[in-house]
Amino acid sequence: YTLSWSYGIYLLFFTEYPFFYDPPSVFYDWKKGMDVPTDIAIAYLLQCSFYGHSIYATAYMDTWRKDSVVMLLHHVVTLTLIAFSYAFRYHNVGILVLFLHDVNDVQLEFTKLNVYFKHRGGVYHRLNDIISNIGCLTFSISW
Repeated sequence: YTLSWSYGIYLLFFTEYPFFYDPPSVFYDWKKGMDVPTDIAIAYLLQCSFYGHSIYATAYMDTWRKDSVVMLLHHVVTLTLIAFSYAFRYHNVGILVLFLHDVNDVQLEFTKLNVYFKHRGGVYHRLNDIISNIGCLTFSISW
């Protein structure tokens, strides 16, 4: 998530795209069949490859959990939405949505790491517990 989110930061803050500062601009000059800029196409390729791999990893590599079916469904729906937003040329709004989605994913993964790290080697680590609780709270608010 960090790589794709960092690339989203680059696209939204260090290029000529005004989408973050002027959200309605995602719909300006939209027309059917318009070209997708190469840098946005790269972002879509990164996202599609990540979610494609996530489907494979959840189905064949990860430990099967009671929420694995939900995760598979989430990845399939997300990949479908990304593909359709690209195919129908809603890539401008898509890049903004992907950025906002990834910022929450970075926070969620960091929180999950702290949940896993709070008990290591039979020892309780209070700092990881505090960080995971704060992360859960801030994720709930930001999501």
